[in-house]
Amino acid sequence: MQSDHQADVVFENGWVYTGLDSAPSPGGLAIANGRILTTDPDEVAALATTAHERVDLGGRLVVPGFQDAHVHPVIAGIELLSCDLSACSTAEDTLEAIAQYAKAHPELDWILGAGWSMDAFPGGTPTRQALDAVVADRPVFLENRDHHSGWANSRALELAGLNADTPDPFDGRIEREPDGAPSGTLHDGAMSFLHQTRPRATPEQAYAGLLAAQDHLIAQGITAWQDAAVGEFMGSPDTVPVYRRAIEEGTLKVRVRGAQWWDREAGRDQLAPILSRRDEAAAAFDPQKFSLESVKVMVDGVAESFTAAMHDCYLDHSGHATQNRGISFFDPEEMAEFVTDLDAAGMQVHFHALGDRAVTEALNAVERALATNGQRGNRHHLAHLQVVRPEDVERFAPLAATANMQALWACHEDQLDELTLPFLADDAEQHHYPFGDLATTGAHLAAGSDWPVSSPDPVQAIHVAVNRVSSAGNRPPLGDPRQRLTVAQALNAYTQGTARVNHLDEVTGKIAPGFFADLAILDRNLFELAPEHIHEARVDETWIAGERVYARG
Repeated sequence: MQSDHQADVVFENGWVYTGLDSAPSPGGLAIANGRILTTDPDEVAALATTAHERVDLGGRLVVPGFQDAHVHPVIAGIELLSCDLSACSTAEDTLEAIAQYAKAHPELDWILGAGWSMDAFPGGTPTRQALDAVVADRPVFLENRDHHSGWANSRALELAGLNADTPDPFDGRIEREPDGAPSGTLHDGAMSFLHQTRPRATPEQAYAGLLAAQDHLIAQGITAWQDAAVGEFMGSPDTVPVYRRAIEEGTLKVRVRGAQWWDREAGRDQLAPILSRRDEAAAAFDPQKFSLESVKVMVDGVAESFTAAMHDCYLDHSGHATQNRGISFFDPEEMAEFVTDLDAAGMQVHFHALGDRAVTEALNAVERALATNGQRGNRHHLAHLQVVRPEDVERFAPLAATANMQALWACHEDQLDELTLPFLADDAEQHHYPFGDLATTGAHLAAGSDWPVSSPDPVQAIHVAVNRVSSAGNRPPLGDPRQRLTVAQALNAYTQGTARVNHLDEVTGKIAPGFFADLAILDRNLFELAPEHIHEARVDETWIAGERVYARG
């Protein structure tokens, strides 16, 4: 360390997890000009005497700022400001919340929102009549927590022109009454009927949503993210101008990599405008702050609505095999071709691959791209990975494909136990979220939340990754014990693993000299906690580029 160094801030008397060692070390760190100066105890002590600010950690833990590898902030923020049903656990609670929201907003032409839970309703499919009973004078459309199903009242279905003669789209399904009339629940591509009819969020609403979401995520210790679908998609407003405005007005505090939406009906003609938008962003903005160098490809749906693409057929309520193996939204050959094109153009591909057949098809596409183009370092990644065959687990590392984990889901809960596992093969649980096997085979791990699908709290996700049970702890662990990760593995996935996916790993994701001072301070040392108590930890402070941007309490 040079003697003329001056520290802006020195953190003392705590624990520091740099990501370079297997466990935290006692001590602190010094930062200046937004970057890490040192974690060396002697150097930190020397710098403390002249630092502009000294932070007494009091035994707390400093970690690299969390980075969410798969999140939808603008959508989540808009939903926070609309009819937010995410806190409702029963059908009665949900309907009461809808009624109260409609009563409080008589000026709205439509009642829009999201967050209802499928396990609160029989078969996961609420009816239009239930909505009609609480809001009959206006159309209502509400997406569920995973945003692969929507719930409409009779007025909304009428305005969308849906009736018994409306065929299911190729990429979705309409739940129906005995006479064929829509019953009120729409899955995946069938929601597009309502997306084309309902009003979209205004630019002002989208901007307010982004800022609300940013505040919420920063409070979880999140300093960077990959927005898992930017542009226009599934009825959302174009989010790129929203980010541009935030950058130009100086309100975007975090680092963002945007994954541009690949429209499953637009074909390969969309490649040119995607590349053009990438290049425009690269010319206008610091890529360490904002970039559009990823593309989101949604390969399949979700298991609870039987739209996740599976190798084996789904079972019926009697345990007999059906003819349904879910939906692949793209022909596998077509997908391999456009993924190869994207890879050749230097774009990263961010796959939604939930069922085991979707995982196979996504890996096949990556394999084709590498065989054609060679290894270009684009760091393709597959998100969700609910069911993965053992033979595909072993393919990740050789293909340099990152496993993008939503670890909070890797536990028994009502939606999994009531709406998914009973309809899959008997051994399906053993192939659910095989994070331990992926780590053992050398696959790169990244971590994210898919918020607003589920909580964006990284500590809660780390708890499940380590324990394979939720923080409630009232059910057995999911799957084999070998699928559990260590605290270090889970924490690394949420920091340096996602930094790698975001191509920020040379400046973020670790606490090392020269790296940005993007930090989260936890109120206790995760590594000293009994595994069942990890979820009790809280983020006390969040720092980005050496600036405190959040303090709890």
